Amino acid sequence: MDAAVFLAVLLAALLHAGWNSILKLGLDRLAAMLLLALVQAGIALPLLPFVPQPAAAAWGWIAAAAVLHTGYKLFLVQAYAHADLSQAYPLARGTAPLIVTVISATVLGEPLGTGGLLAILVISAGILAMATGGAERMTGRAVAFAIGTAGFTAAYTLVDAMGARTAGTAAGFILWMVVGDALAMTLYARLVRGRAAFAGFRTVWAAGLAAGAMSLGAYWIAVWAFTQAPVALVAALRETSILFALIIAAAVLREPVGRRRWLSAAAIACGVAAMRV
Repeated sequence: MDAAVFLAVLLAALLHAGWNSILKLGLDRLAAMLLLALVQAGIALPLLPFVPQPAAAAWGWIAAAAVLHTGYKLFLVQAYAHADLSQAYPLARGTAPLIVTVISATVLGEPLGTGGLLAILVISAGILAMATGGAERMTGRAVAFAIGTAGFTAAYTLVDAMGARTAGTAAGFILWMVVGDALAMTLYARLVRGRAAFAGFRTVWAAGLAAGAMSLGAYWIAVWAFTQAPVALVAALRETSILFALIIAAAVLREPVGRRRWLSAAAIACGVAAMRV
């Protein structure tokens, strides 16, 4: 992974932590997620005429990615409803790079060298150790939703990578996917809340606008990076967003962050450094 891609993915990690932290602050997280998806689509639609259109073979990947991203959002809302950001976020994200590494090597034909594998293992171990640092306060439901979120994360990561490569255009794939995601989120919200689905915007519109813009930026960078570097390395580096999330949780949300989590953060930083060796 060259330096430009490396730095871009770190920026995506910062943006990802930022929009997750905003979601945690929202009074109505489902409404915030719906608004996030609609903001993304609102940005995407005017841009569609100016980007290359995906190859015909990519439309199935686009549809699958939209469904998986919607599932990810819904599980993440529930995870944050039952646990602190500094608990749910690392547990939801820590196992995904390991799953992606195995599948990308066996299915995509992208085996990694010893250095790359070591970096991924250290990053994932640090993230998971951070999650267990406060595990005594996590309920069974919180753990279940966080693990489910991890499954969706691994799935959409692989589908995004294969879809963008099949599409022949990262931009076209990204913009059409977020439109599909917005449609799926709107359908779900209407089914469970009816017309009241949009009433919650009154309390979360500012958070949703900021989160939507940051989320689209983080996603755009990550999918572009999938076309430039091995998927497993990009997926693991993106999860360093937990370092930024930890700082936000401690400094902004005032959540308790003990020494064990800071030590875990140091291990993640070592994994990032190993990726550049």
